[in-house]
Amino acid sequence: MSSVSPAAAPDTVLVVDFGAQYAQLIARRVREARVYSEIVPSTMPVAEMLARNPAAIILSGGPSSVYADGAPSVDRALFEAGVPVFGMCYGFQLMATALGGTVDNTGAREYGGTPLHVSKPGSTLFEGTPTEQSVWMSHGDACSAAPEGFAVSASTDVVPVAAFENDEKKLYGVQYHPEVMHSTHGQQVLEHFLYRGAGLKPSWTTGSVIDEQVAAIREQVGGRRAICGLSGGVDSAVAAALVQKAIGTQLTCVYVDHGLMRKGETEQVEKDFVAATGVQLKVVDAQQRFLDALAGVSDPEEKRKIIGREFIRVFEQAQAEIIAEASATDEPVAFLVQGTLYPDVVESGGGTGAANIKSHHNVGGLPEDLEFELVEPLRQLFKDEVRMVGQELGLPDEIVQRQPFPGPGLGIRIVGAVTRERLDLLREADAIAREELTAAGLDREIWQCPVVLLADVRSVGVQGDGRTYGHPIVLRPVSSEDAMTADWTRMPYDVLGRISTRITNEVADVNRVVLDVTSKPPGTIEWE
Repeated sequence: MSSVSPAAAPDTVLVVDFGAQYAQLIARRVREARVYSEIVPSTMPVAEMLARNPAAIILSGGPSSVYADGAPSVDRALFEAGVPVFGMCYGFQLMATALGGTVDNTGAREYGGTPLHVSKPGSTLFEGTPTEQSVWMSHGDACSAAPEGFAVSASTDVVPVAAFENDEKKLYGVQYHPEVMHSTHGQQVLEHFLYRGAGLKPSWTTGSVIDEQVAAIREQVGGRRAICGLSGGVDSAVAAALVQKAIGTQLTCVYVDHGLMRKGETEQVEKDFVAATGVQLKVVDAQQRFLDALAGVSDPEEKRKIIGREFIRVFEQAQAEIIAEASATDEPVAFLVQGTLYPDVVESGGGTGAANIKSHHNVGGLPEDLEFELVEPLRQLFKDEVRMVGQELGLPDEIVQRQPFPGPGLGIRIVGAVTRERLDLLREADAIAREELTAAGLDREIWQCPVVLLADVRSVGVQGDGRTYGHPIVLRPVSSEDAMTADWTRMPYDVLGRISTRITNEVADVNRVVLDVTSKPPGTIEWE
């Protein structure tokens, strides 16, 4: 199976990933500066990086010490190729050691918010920023001497060389993480590297994504046909609209009513999406099939894989039906369009050195005997970028601004085995939570609010002067920019109170509503 990634833009910044938890965020920040970026592994040979003709290269942070056995390294040739390079944290230390500077393993550590003292306020990186600013540090080793030809432009109370610059060779580095929001002027410093150091223009837009993807999809699909699975969520809707723009009537969208969707989901897909795009839509009623396949299964990873497998099998059935309905001269349906996003790929172990946190149904849960070639036009994008692409394509806000919803649906919001009764119970609780969030005007403020049924847990309650033994419902409101990290949303108590009161009053067999106040990490956004 294969997929399409965004075609290389004329000015592409390569982010070299040294195992950093923030590598994806660096790429996102570069794109926020309207410069296209791609992530490559640190194991890629320098010659291969340079063969891609990058406009600039950024070296990410990483968990290693430059002195550790087997630690990732970088070929000095990278810094002698004339390509502008910006090192961050570990990447900064690699640049320093490769070019003859000194990095000491002093044991003097800095973690979290740290005061930075800018000694050259007019420098390429720090022009227009305060001489005293807070930055986000995460390191043990420290640079004590810059390489020859580099000017030291910032320090901290612990680190004498916290930033250095070489305008002649267009090489720059900082010890901290400018990509995180806790570095108060980090985005400005990053943009200074891109615009002033590397001489790039802020010209990459969501319109660029659309143009690049339309061309790539047409080249991949040719005159053949494709189907797209609509889940009712933002990702699949934008992916379908993008492919529709590229190949028109060669695309048929398939909406699988697997019985795991939220209340009113099927009707919304049929009404809003078809009205907005005019796409050909085939609705498949597979509720009983999914219930049978999930019967008695409680393990979340197994549930994800079952749902992914059944999705593909239903698509194969839909493919056969679509072909049978078509004329004999039509090309076969050879492609499956999916709304896979970059965080999906990373969490499924698709990033450099990434752990498999959980299989996403459209990444790690696909069967090996998949009969389709994948078209994944959003695979390198983050959620906010996908929303912007959707707006550019003219999709209505009711679709583009919807809170994220997992492909496996409510099946992974039931902790325990999935049954029709449990799904109906959770659907009602979820609908109440969404109604109250909308009424309170919190839809845009909250990234998403998973509602979870603890099906294998019961607790004692009192309702109607009698003892009850019902299930708890968990509310999981979270705020995030890109789903890579998240924090729980501090919702108004009166809104929480209304949601709790309505759920316990209106949903049978629920006598307790609890609030999840865990950030990501350590917890994932979804419970399963």
